Amino acid sequence: MALALAGVALATLAAGCSTAAPPSGTGGSADRIRVVAAENFWGSLAGQLGGSHVTVRSVIDSPGADPHDYEPTAADGRAVAGAQLAIVNGVGYDAWAGKLVSANPNEHRTVLTVGELVGVAPGGNPHRWYSPSDVRTVLDRITADYQKIDPQHASFYGKQHDKVVDTNLKQYFALVDRIKSTYAGTPVGASESIFAPLADATGLDLRTPASFLNAISEGTDPTAADKQVIDRQIARRQIKVYVYNSQNATPDVRAQVTTARAHGIPVATVTETLTPAGASFQQWQVAQLRSLISALHQGTGK
Repeated sequence: MALALAGVALATLAAGCSTAAPPSGTGGSADRIRVVAAENFWGSLAGQLGGSHVTVRSVIDSPGADPHDYEPTAADGRAVAGAQLAIVNGVGYDAWAGKLVSANPNEHRTVLTVGELVGVAPGGNPHRWYSPSDVRTVLDRITADYQKIDPQHASFYGKQHDKVVDTNLKQYFALVDRIKSTYAGTPVGASESIFAPLADATGLDLRTPASFLNAISEGTDPTAADKQVIDRQIARRQIKVYVYNSQNATPDVRAQVTTARAHGIPVATVTETLTPAGASFQQWQVAQLRSLISALHQGTGK
């Protein structure tokens, strides 16, 4: 990884010095705010907030790409070098992105690191796009950054923010509230920590040991004791729904999914990045929330 990043830095350092541009002015696509997002879930929201006044490039823009161990390209470096706003998730989730920003300086660039913004300490849960309250915080900050970079269109960005929150994401927030009002306290299991922020937001009782959730998320082997706890929860039907990340289905997770279904426990899926390719943030999240509601209804009878 270090060698790859060094190569990107050498290939793009000159570009970073020569393409750095002042804040956007007036007229034409050349004056749109240039945004680079490390992941497409943040890129989707950035594009909606900026509308016709921004151009957004998401580095991770395919369901098949793994944000954890992505290897940046020279094109990624050039994009970051010329960006006026770079959005990085942080909290160790996309360490390559922070290094890419540092390796390609631009004095006119604003950098938004989501983990720092929402106050998640190193080692904390990095999956902040599964926290509705953190999503709102990011929406607010991106809007403020746009207004600072392009004050001439500050009013537009304010109106666009309200449209995104009140219209584009209306169903997303409504479904989160529906789960909380109907199913808060329901015991559930999960394959990894990606689901934990949403469980917290909706009041679901996530029974899976945190050490297992973190091990699967971080790509390490879970303990035999944790697997025994989960097997017992499933066998005794102590959870009503099992939620797993279909983009990170390890043998242990696949075994738990199979066992849950065999015991009549409904299974719901989530993914790390926008699925299917080309979906907006809200299309992706609404589909997943509906699937979760269906599983909760099946598992509880509510």
